Amino acid sequence: MDANEIEEEEFGFSRNYFLAKEVGSSRKKSARKLSEIDLVDEEELREVATNIEPKHEKEVNDLINRYKSLYSEWLFVLRFSFPILYYSDRCGFALLMYGFGSKKALIEDFATRSLTEYSVVVVNGYLQSINLKQVVITLAELLWDQLKLRQKTTSRILSKSQQPFNPRSMDELLAFLDKPDLEDECFVCIVVHNIDGPGLRDSDSQQCLASIAACSHVRMVASIDHVNAPLLWDKKMVHTQFNWYWSHVPTFAPYKVEAMFFPFILAHGGTAQSVKTASIVLQSLTPNAQNVFKVLAEHQLAHSDEEGMPINNLYTTCRERFLASSQVTLNSHLTEFKDHELIKTKRNSDGQDCLYIPLTNEALQKLIAEII
Repeated sequence: MDANEIEEEEFGFSRNYFLAKEVGSSRKKSARKLSEIDLVDEEELREVATNIEPKHEKEVNDLINRYKSLYSEWLFVLRFSFPILYYSDRCGFALLMYGFGSKKALIEDFATRSLTEYSVVVVNGYLQSINLKQVVITLAELLWDQLKLRQKTTSRILSKSQQPFNPRSMDELLAFLDKPDLEDECFVCIVVHNIDGPGLRDSDSQQCLASIAACSHVRMVASIDHVNAPLLWDKKMVHTQFNWYWSHVPTFAPYKVEAMFFPFILAHGGTAQSVKTASIVLQSLTPNAQNVFKVLAEHQLAHSDEEGMPINNLYTTCRERFLASSQVTLNSHLTEFKDHELIKTKRNSDGQDCLYIPLTNEALQKLIAEII
């Protein structure tokens, strides 16, 4: 093939390319829109997804049993200190579970079976928002309780100035959890499901979690699911704060609980789903918190024409019913509600901050019936 033939062939390819582009651009575009798709009710879609029969059950069970045989190794990693070469003076590792499938059941089984001697705080990273300050306060209170128990069996005297922890700053709380003069064997555990979840993906939350993991009296067990999760951490966080002990544990389990808080694609949320999600969250809260929510819900149903319930009115009612002894107690309940998106705040025409539940009256009535 001479040069002229090659040049003619290349010209033919180029000409065909531009002809194809012209034909494509001249075609009539579809007028259909995504909004015209007839979406399935989310509750119906979730029910169908729940009824999907699992496959390879024997193989998956064998895999889980193999992971369970590693519990003693994981406990050894958490409990005993190791020198971290040249990275820092800190000793000890944090467990990080990764692999395809939900690891929630596996981690909770490990905590139930192997961490019975220690206090455990569970953080569900798959929720949309999480109050890490409250998590640190809880860790500090549990550590304090452990120290008080040990004080009864020893002659050691604890300073009473440590309590209460609520008004303390984050730095003061972390300093207490990392206090060098406390007993070495006294520590609390924090389990973080989906540490790469939507409520924890920002840099501030990750830095806070890294600071918690770096405390000498805290042991962390966490899981990740996103392939790019390690990009959340820099070198310092990985080597001197978290100091992960990576454990590959693909469970192939469906993300049933984690997916509960995310809308399905090509599905619209129904009343039943909203009630179910809110009910799951409320059941995880204390009875007092549930009763405070019930007061707000009953007010909203009785005064549906109003813009919400003023915070002062809610406090007065809760105090009369012995549900909140102080404004601080009520605020802690309201913070939990806001973190889980159970309530919202808006200002009424008089300039007062009012609370309301973003559910229809029908959904609210069903929700109250479920939590009674």
